[in-house]
Amino acid sequence: MAAPLAVNSAASLWGPYKDIWQTVMNAIWKRQPEAIHRLDQVLKKHKSDFISLFRNPPKNVQQHEKIQKASTEGVAVQGQQGTRLLPEQLIREAFILSDLFDIGELAAVELLLAGEHQQPHFPGLTRGLVAVLLYWDGKRCIANSLRTLIQSRQGKTWTLELSQELTSMTTRFTDDLMEQGLTQKILTLVSQIDLNNEFDKLQRERGLGSEKHRKEVSDLIKECRQSLAESLFVWTCQSSLSKDDTLILISYLEKVTVEADGSLDGVNLSLLMALLYCFDVSFLEQGTEDREDLMHRLPLLTERQYIATIHTRLQDSQPWKLPGLQATVRLAWALTLRGISQLSDVTALAEFTEADEAMAELAVADNVFLFLTESVVGSENFYQEEFYIRRIHNLVTDFLALMPMKVKQLRNRADEDARMIHMSIQMGNDPPISLRRDLEHLMLLIAELYKKDPFNLELALEYWCPSEPLQTSTIMGSYLGVAHQRPPQRQVVLSKFVRQMGDLLPSTIYIPYLKMLRGLASGPQCAHYCFSLLKVNGSSHVENIQGAGGSPVSWEHFFHSLMLYHEHLRKDLPSADSVQYRHLPLRGITQKEQDGLIAFLQLTTVIVNWSENARLALCEHPQWTPVVVILGLLQCSIPPILKAELLETLTAFGKSPEIAASLWQSLEYTQILQTVRSPGQRQAVGIEVELNEIESRCEEYPLTRAFCRLVSTLVESSFPSNLGAGLRPPGFDPYLQFLRDAVFLRFRTRAYRRAAEKWEVAEVVLEVFYKLLHDYEPQLEDFVDQYVELQGEEIIAYKPPGFNLMYHLLNESPMLELSLSLLEEGVKQLDTYAPFPGKKHLEKAVQYCLALLNLTLQKENLFMDLLRESHLSFIVTPLEQLLQGINPRTKKADHVVNIARYLYHGNSNPELAFESAKILCCISCNSNIQMKLVGDFTHDQSISQKLMAGFVECLDNEDAEELINPDEELEPEKRRARIHHETRIHILNLLITSLECSPPSLALYLLGYELKKPVSTTNLQDPGVLGCPRTCLHAILNILEKGTETRNGPTAVQESPHLAELCYQVIYQLCACSDTSGPTMRYLRTSQDFLFTQLQYLPFSIKEHEISTLNQMSWLMKTAAIEMRVTSLNRQRSHTQRLLHLLLDDMPVKPYLDGEGGMEDESRSVSGFLHFDTASKVRRKILSILDSIDFSQDIPEPLQLDFFDRVQIEQVIANCEHKNARGQVVCNVKYLHRVLVAEVNALQGMAAIGQRPLLMEEINTILQYVVERNKLLQCLHAKRHALESWRQLVEIILTACPQDLIQAEDRQLIIRDLLQDVHDKILDDDAAQELMPVVAGAVFTLTAHLSQSVKTEQKQPLTLPMAEQSQYILMLDGSFASSPGSESISVGFASIGDSSLHIILKKLLDFILKTGGGFQRVRTHLYGSLLYYLQIAQRPDEPDTLEAAKKTMWERLTAPEDVFSKLQRENMAIIESYGAALMEVVCRDACDGHEIGRMLALALLDCIVSVDKQQQWLLYLSNSGYLKVLVDSLADDDLTLQSLLTPQPPLLKALFTYESKMAFLTRIAKSQQGALELLRSGVIVRLAQCQVYDMRPETDHQGMYGMRDPPVFIPAPVERYRQILLPALQLCQVILTSSMAQHLQAAGQVLQFLISHSDTIQAILRCQDVSVGSLQELASLTGIISKAALPGVLSELDIDVNEGTLMELQGHIGRFQRQCLGLLSRFGGSDRLRQFKLQDDNTEGDRVNRRDEIELAMQQICANVMEYCESLMLQSAPSFQHTVCLFTPSLSESTSRDGPRQDTQAPVVPYWHLPGLGIIVYLLKQSTSDFFSYYDSHRQSVNKLQNVEQLPPDEIKELCQSVMPAGVDKISTSQKYVLARRRLVKLINNRAKLLSLCSYIIETCLFILWRHLEHYLLHCTPSDSQDPLLTSRMSFKKGRLQDSFGSEPSLDFSSRLNRVSQHDIEQLQIEATNSFGESLQKKLLDIEGLYSKVRSRYTFIQALVRRIRGLLRISRT
Repeated sequence: MAAPLAVNSAASLWGPYKDIWQTVMNAIWKRQPEAIHRLDQVLKKHKSDFISLFRNPPKNVQQHEKIQKASTEGVAVQGQQGTRLLPEQLIREAFILSDLFDIGELAAVELLLAGEHQQPHFPGLTRGLVAVLLYWDGKRCIANSLRTLIQSRQGKTWTLELSQELTSMTTRFTDDLMEQGLTQKILTLVSQIDLNNEFDKLQRERGLGSEKHRKEVSDLIKECRQSLAESLFVWTCQSSLSKDDTLILISYLEKVTVEADGSLDGVNLSLLMALLYCFDVSFLEQGTEDREDLMHRLPLLTERQYIATIHTRLQDSQPWKLPGLQATVRLAWALTLRGISQLSDVTALAEFTEADEAMAELAVADNVFLFLTESVVGSENFYQEEFYIRRIHNLVTDFLALMPMKVKQLRNRADEDARMIHMSIQMGNDPPISLRRDLEHLMLLIAELYKKDPFNLELALEYWCPSEPLQTSTIMGSYLGVAHQRPPQRQVVLSKFVRQMGDLLPSTIYIPYLKMLRGLASGPQCAHYCFSLLKVNGSSHVENIQGAGGSPVSWEHFFHSLMLYHEHLRKDLPSADSVQYRHLPLRGITQKEQDGLIAFLQLTTVIVNWSENARLALCEHPQWTPVVVILGLLQCSIPPILKAELLETLTAFGKSPEIAASLWQSLEYTQILQTVRSPGQRQAVGIEVELNEIESRCEEYPLTRAFCRLVSTLVESSFPSNLGAGLRPPGFDPYLQFLRDAVFLRFRTRAYRRAAEKWEVAEVVLEVFYKLLHDYEPQLEDFVDQYVELQGEEIIAYKPPGFNLMYHLLNESPMLELSLSLLEEGVKQLDTYAPFPGKKHLEKAVQYCLALLNLTLQKENLFMDLLRESHLSFIVTPLEQLLQGINPRTKKADHVVNIARYLYHGNSNPELAFESAKILCCISCNSNIQMKLVGDFTHDQSISQKLMAGFVECLDNEDAEELINPDEELEPEKRRARIHHETRIHILNLLITSLECSPPSLALYLLGYELKKPVSTTNLQDPGVLGCPRTCLHAILNILEKGTETRNGPTAVQESPHLAELCYQVIYQLCACSDTSGPTMRYLRTSQDFLFTQLQYLPFSIKEHEISTLNQMSWLMKTAAIEMRVTSLNRQRSHTQRLLHLLLDDMPVKPYLDGEGGMEDESRSVSGFLHFDTASKVRRKILSILDSIDFSQDIPEPLQLDFFDRVQIEQVIANCEHKNARGQVVCNVKYLHRVLVAEVNALQGMAAIGQRPLLMEEINTILQYVVERNKLLQCLHAKRHALESWRQLVEIILTACPQDLIQAEDRQLIIRDLLQDVHDKILDDDAAQELMPVVAGAVFTLTAHLSQSVKTEQKQPLTLPMAEQSQYILMLDGSFASSPGSESISVGFASIGDSSLHIILKKLLDFILKTGGGFQRVRTHLYGSLLYYLQIAQRPDEPDTLEAAKKTMWERLTAPEDVFSKLQRENMAIIESYGAALMEVVCRDACDGHEIGRMLALALLDCIVSVDKQQQWLLYLSNSGYLKVLVDSLADDDLTLQSLLTPQPPLLKALFTYESKMAFLTRIAKSQQGALELLRSGVIVRLAQCQVYDMRPETDHQGMYGMRDPPVFIPAPVERYRQILLPALQLCQVILTSSMAQHLQAAGQVLQFLISHSDTIQAILRCQDVSVGSLQELASLTGIISKAALPGVLSELDIDVNEGTLMELQGHIGRFQRQCLGLLSRFGGSDRLRQFKLQDDNTEGDRVNRRDEIELAMQQICANVMEYCESLMLQSAPSFQHTVCLFTPSLSESTSRDGPRQDTQAPVVPYWHLPGLGIIVYLLKQSTSDFFSYYDSHRQSVNKLQNVEQLPPDEIKELCQSVMPAGVDKISTSQKYVLARRRLVKLINNRAKLLSLCSYIIETCLFILWRHLEHYLLHCTPSDSQDPLLTSRMSFKKGRLQDSFGSEPSLDFSSRLNRVSQHDIEQLQIEATNSFGESLQKKLLDIEGLYSKVRSRYTFIQALVRRIRGLLRISRT
């Protein structure tokens, strides 16, 4: 029963192979240690795939049927349940694919499905075309894996330095494959797979798509063949092939042919090299330690049979298809035999080794050297592989060293031939045809072989035997550095060959010999040896047969000849006027001479290029003067080709700046390019003419190209500013003009014989422009016309060339137009994907074009700024606008699109993509341009798709690699990788800047958001879903996702940190921007689970990329914060909870989702083994993130300078600072360098020139220091950024996430851990101060939340209904011993314990002290934190249930200390332990500095002083003078406060600080000691002097009553005035209350305060206003007056009392008394209701609260006035007999009310209108009834508080609304209960206060009533019966001053009261009896029972009631 067929969705012909290749890469190239184990598994699993290399699953009838039915029955898919139906179309495609590649039908379906899945990666291709790519990609992966595995074997040629385990594994594995016949399989496959056949098949089945697809398929097929061939090559390099395998290889090579150009293709070259390495014994000479071992393994040495068979095979006379190939193999074999014969241990093979000579002869006869030159070295792959070059090098050197006789024979033959040729020329015959040219070919081979040296091997050094030792060692010649060591024999032989060949050189091989020397001179040391050889050859002491001139191969000979030519040709020069001179016959130089000259010039060029010593030596040689001679020859009439070579030689000389400077002048002098026209000259001369007339006609341009190269080199070496001075306006302009106008602008219109030359010309001229512009920095002087004198007249000098280029590129000039059109042509050519002549040069030209645009964009801002400031009449347009222009060919604005299209070629042309990305990044800063670009990019669907694909492809690039130190010279591979990486960085920066612009922006298009609809409606999808293309967002997520399935986390973080940082930033920006946030976060959450996956791996800690790592974490944490906020708001609890657990849990979680079961578990078991306790705690992630931020920062060593002045350098550095892209201030190193170098260049004199190197070195030191400093700044910035983000995340967790997701206990523990850790880090001695502000902010938030969370834990509802004690006491005791009946109720501090709180307090205080003197703003946060912390120990608001007092005094005193007091006491002890240091800091901040800092410091002092039982702080404050400073500062505040009363005030800061100050002073005044200190410091005197209290604004009545407009933040002037006055009044009141001992002194000072502001006081007392504020004013004021405005106080005043002042003072007091009594009628009488009515039409919202406050204020006023009356009565009348009466004996309401009625304008009762006792009785009744209503209300509220949960919702809502007017409906029920409780507690306490006031008023009223009644009824004599004693006995306290003073100044009322008649007294008695009836008495006694019992004055009311009753009864009788 066959298993059911299932489709592998990853395609068995592609997915697994891709996986193998990835694993092989990771293990072998990326050296990942964990990959070795994986590789072992993969190789075991897929061994069969390697054995049956490239074999496909065969077709199968069963499968065929199954698939045919799949459209109805469906097929099973591995790993998915159920079956999947396949569409008909797919089935048809599958059968086509199956036929096409001859694969099983199922495999074809798999490929198509995989193609469908991968389609988004290949925009524009169908699934079938993608399947074709995947098929070949699978094959490529297998081939590459095979090659790499073989490459990693142990062997004889190289080592990859891999671990022993890995190499032995791969060696074992590949040995197995070889035994299974790998060679045969590889060779068969290489023969079978033929690109053309495959393409034909695909073409027939329409399996080929666009040009790009064709190229990709052909590249894959080529790579498969190449990798297979290389597998064999690397095998033979490391190990040898068996006999049979070698024979198979030989028979394959027999049939090989060459390409069209005569060279071998890459595959055949590899296989040839494989065979050559089979015959390689050279490694035995190296004498490595494993030589013996290797010899035993080499069949060449151990198997006689092997040699015999191969030898016979190669001797076979059967010719191969390529005789040259046969010759090469024979030569290699001959040399191998010769090599074996020289090994001492091999003797048995003599019969074969003898035959080497004959074999070599056969090879030479078949032109082996010619074949090697043309077909092997000439192959384009030859120089790409180091070991090809080494093998051919060994072949040639072995031939020269091991077969010297053969070489001699070649030389003799060459001499012979030369003689024959010479003779035949002499005799005039044709030279013989059949001449051999073997020596010539050998020389040319050597010339070609060493001409290029891409790997810097300098193999040619073996040909030079140093006559003097060189001090440098290289790879090859490490023995060269030692003088006494003899060079090895081989080197001696080779160098002898080079020298001897040059002796008596026959003319036929003169040129080949020079070419050979040119090859051998490539390389810095070789060039030096060659130079010496030519120098020595020419010296006359060499005995030479060739005459005095020395050898023809010498400098002497060469330069001598040049001079002769010059002499000869100069004579020939006709005068400039003969126009026809160009057509004269070119005499003088024959073709042969020309070839010789060119060969020698080329040799010179190579030597001079490589060796600077040679350059200078030749130049300075007095006889040779090469530069002069060459320039001379250039002026003569010689062929352009020779001129070009002469210019090339000059170019080589121009590399030295010393030579270049003089070379410029010589160029100008010789007028090679005519820059000066002499007046009489008709015909132009010079290079321009050559270009236009000769080169254009020949259609070849060697001279122009050479000239451009010369200028290019010279421009780089030294730049002449005053070129041509004296003859023309100085400057470079004529050269630039020629290059621009004659060469560049016309290059497209010229004809070219060689198509490639067109692009060569463009490249070389653009390179000059690029260099000129690159070195140009716009400077102010460029923008001013400079005048120079020329032949007596002033002319304008030329501008610098950079200026001209900028000007041309910032205008619609032909140059810009041509550049843009070149870019367009370039991208068109690249889009064909076909090779064409000059492709490399075109690409280079395009690169320079893009680079020019880039440079222009970088410099245009500065350029245009300078141009604006100057007076030049130039007009320029910003380049980004010019790029928006219309393209004349397409008639569209598509320039930017053309530039962007280069990104599509990012893989094949990384440099172009890089420049293109850079330009786009530059342009994108401008949001107007963005909108146009979006239009241009999306205008055409196909182009839009291509552009998107280009961007994505660049971001997806696999080869990109971030390099840490980019300064080193990199090999091409690495350079490409770095360019790929930089391109990605630019694209990300483009996205970041673009996202900051308003939509539509490029970024939104590239990231796949909606452009036509609102951005927020976007619905992001995975690529391919609903036709969604793969966008940059997918690419970015892909970059960050790689590696998240392993335990190491995202690979980008480690491998390309900067890239990862920008990716995270893009994602953060998308989440943070309101438009994109919704779609992005939805997509990340649902499709990607991005944040959870990423946050798992935090913290990233990679020391070497600290800055990037910190920034990555910052962006990620900020994104997480947004996510948590959003999910909390949307009530997506599970998401929030998952993230919270991840960040906060301290229990280990299983890190991986069980996707990759087996392997992970195996590796994890080890770690599981080490931790037995599985439930062990782990560090919370939020804490470990904090750990990863290192607070310490290394600071670079300060500069030690010898020449520069350090202070000035610091100044210069400061001037060079600028803000970089991230907003950090860093120093611009390039700019600094320029400034310093300019400074050095400005130095004059010889000394300066001598010191120059030292100065330059010091500049280097400075620059290093600045780089370090920049790094430090960036590092600090990154740390701050990371800390800020961490803080943001913590704050969001604590504030925004639903509270119930973290339990209260955990919450406190988390906050505690965070606080302790963050403190530990910042308190470390090394912590950087720059981080303090952020940490302080975090501490503030954390402490606030700690305090809040502890408090919420305490806020529990009443537990037992009205227990014996208040529930709070119960609760607090509950934490010590659980009371019966209720479970122990935990209290706040129990969760984290007092000790933790103490630690937090200590750390807070340490932090405050650490900030020292500075950092006041930091301390502000810390004071806030401290205040929050101290709040924890404050008792919460308890409702005053009037029950608590039922305890006896003794019970209260002996009760155990509750938690709050305990914590308070301990806190205080800790604070005191810090002593004066802490006090000093806080007090200083309270007195000085920033306003907020002062306010918080004062608040803190307030808090500490309130709990400081020892009064240490108070003592410190007064002793150190801080208190005095605070008090004295009130005088300064006075002025600022006065300015606050203007209608439009300045800032209110002063008001707030004043309030804080007064609050603190009031707090001090609450203790007796404090009040004393304040009196000493004269605070009341200070207040009396302040004038601001006299500036009371007039109230605006209409405004007050009709206040319909809502109050704004800034209060009205009246309100502000009250905010100023009330604190002062309160302070006075508190001082009066606290100062027991000094009461009179205090009262005296307060009285002075009242009198000095008496106008204000009067105004307040008169004020008719009934607002909360004015009533509170009155309440405070009456409170003070009642204690201070007493007659007894006057005697205490410390002023000289003379009669006048005394009178005045008494007048004031009298006035206060009258006005106070007048208040009674307003608030005590029935008027009070009217007052309330007025209030009721006030605003609705706040009415409830306001009403409470008003009631309280009114009762307070009455209580104060009553207290005042009582004091007045008691103070003036020591005995009952001398009662002072304040009220008339009238009880009728009318008396009490006619005063205010008659004259409402003056509400004060005129003094003759004293109030009657009736008002007291009224007040008594009123208060009694009030009392009961308050009492009921209080009881109800207490009941409600006990059962909040049972209240109806409406009532709850109502209660909440008075606390929180708006938004009640939005909060949760539990929060509503909290608010309702808060409101009820407030109500209860308000009622309790009112009750106490009522009871006080009642008691006082009764007392006053009793005293008056007693007086009137018992002691008073009616006015009817005169009694002389009356006056003295009845001294009233209200009335006019009398003239007579008694011993005590009393105020006499006799004038009024004398008129108390008998009738009045009787009337009084009757009315009193009626008013004071039974019901009132009963009520009063009830009150006593209900209330006064629990207060101290028990039975007082009872006694008074009894007495009054008695009085009335007595008088009735």
